[in-house]
Amino acid sequence: MLKVDDINVYYGVIHALKGISVEVKEGEIVTLIGANGAGKSTILRTISGLLKTKTGQISFEGKNIAGMKAQDIVKLGISQVPEGRRVFSNMTVLENLELGAYIRSDNTAIQQDLEKIFDRFPQLTKRRSQLAGTMSGGEQQMLAMGRALMSRPRLLLLDEPSMGLAPLLVREIFSIIKEINTTGTTVLLVEQNAHMALSIAHRAYVLETGRITLSGDAKELAASEEVRKAYLGG
Repeated sequence: MLKVDDINVYYGVIHALKGISVEVKEGEIVTLIGANGAGKSTILRTISGLLKTKTGQISFEGKNIAGMKAQDIVKLGISQVPEGRRVFSNMTVLENLELGAYIRSDNTAIQQDLEKIFDRFPQLTKRRSQLAGTMSGGEQQMLAMGRALMSRPRLLLLDEPSMGLAPLLVREIFSIIKEINTTGTTVLLVEQNAHMALSIAHRAYVLETGRITLSGDAKELAASEEVRKAYLGG
């Protein structure tokens, strides 16, 4: 579904991604793990069109999307839940969700999808008219995920969904990610909580300073001594 082929990305003179290649097959959860500053979020931002590649190719369902505008990439079927949630604080929960459907004009289906989001995230139902900025971090994360799903993505990019959340909420968020995947959405997940990420992913890539150092089956990587020592505290 997604093929990132030998991309190089720079922040000014800083070489942030060095020949990165990643593949995501339809129906998978693929996770990118690594320390802060390894380049995980940069990969997602490049796929979604917020950053440009210096060299290399990114293809989605066979179409080269490198260099395309972010809004056109959303129209193709890729949505991103950004790091730090980035909900529209001064807008209500409902308005945030409706903005997620800005590329759509099928009003009846939009209303149906809104109800599906409220079914999936019951906490948001009673807060439909509440300003998003007044909600807890966990509720904002659910809203950010719901907003991305309103564009009906085939590929969902998730950037650090557990950041700043209590352990109980982290488990809930990962359970929801798994459910989203089983109902037909492919997921590319960036996550510092390597233990949780590897527990739900099919495959994983390990990044260090802009390079991929390991890749393979998520459960095999979780069992590897190298990954355990570096990222799982064991």
